[in-house]
Amino acid sequence: MLLTDQHPHNKSVMVSVLGAPNVGKSSMINYLMGMDLSVVTHKPQTTRNRFHCVFTVDHTEVVLVDTPGIHRSNIEFNKRLNDQAIEGTEGADLNLLLLDLSREVLPQVQNFLDLVEKKLGPTWILFTKADRVENAEELPLAEIFEKIKEKVVSAEKFYVISSKEGTNMHILTGDICDRAQPGPHMYLDGSVSNKNERFFASEYIREQAFQLLKDEIPYEVAVLIDEFKDIADKGEDRKSHISASILVNRPSQRGIVVGSGGAMIKEIGTRSRLKIEAMTGGQVHLNLHVKVSPKWFKNNYVLEEIGLPRAHNSTRVWRQR
Repeated sequence: MLLTDQHPHNKSVMVSVLGAPNVGKSSMINYLMGMDLSVVTHKPQTTRNRFHCVFTVDHTEVVLVDTPGIHRSNIEFNKRLNDQAIEGTEGADLNLLLLDLSREVLPQVQNFLDLVEKKLGPTWILFTKADRVENAEELPLAEIFEKIKEKVVSAEKFYVISSKEGTNMHILTGDICDRAQPGPHMYLDGSVSNKNERFFASEYIREQAFQLLKDEIPYEVAVLIDEFKDIADKGEDRKSHISASILVNRPSQRGIVVGSGGAMIKEIGTRSRLKIEAMTGGQVHLNLHVKVSPKWFKNNYVLEEIGLPRAHNSTRVWRQR
């Protein structure tokens, strides 16, 4: 069929970004995108959903599939995170397996393979966080890569990168584009993701909760968008009203998230509103509420609502939100 709305030289490639928690997946994606699309914090296991991040170089569309960090756990919530990550390889033309260069590499590979339990397609190994390793270029990475190939037989090549300093990122981008095949683009309207503004609003709120709250509390926080609507009249600049609920696991956590005199929830709201306004390009009125939802991370209603469908080894736990 003739695609009259596509350039004849169009190419595309879908790239799955894989690895353990906190190896730098989201930081790398944001660098390649040229914008803070994926949530990044100093805490591991920040990413919870699989989603597309899209950018175009000349006539080549690159679709990066951001995935949660794969980790070992029998908790229902974490089972769903792992499933999101593994499903990210489906339909991908290329896998990028990220390994933290500041830690022992081979155990990371083995742990990943033990959890994935499936054959990977064409794979490139990315040694990340080179800026944290002194004289990283002098490490015997070629020898290490040969050992990795014994475990990951589909591994083709490796790169040493730093998202913080941009090390070798232009080379990686060029090679990914060279891997693209002639074909139509999936995103023709300038979209940078397959997720909508509602999704990213919840992500930016959760990101600030991760940044500001201490200890284990961020991991027991979920964000649900209750309302997202534009309220500006025609001809006016865009104005949006967003109402969101921050779910916590225990009553004691509610007071911590609210903070003394409402200081913490106000700071979370202020910071996330600025990021949402940068996304929407207009004024945002953000209204946050904190609700106690005991064991929400075992509640299928809540898990479905935050975009985590049942995993292949899920248990059925249905409770009212």
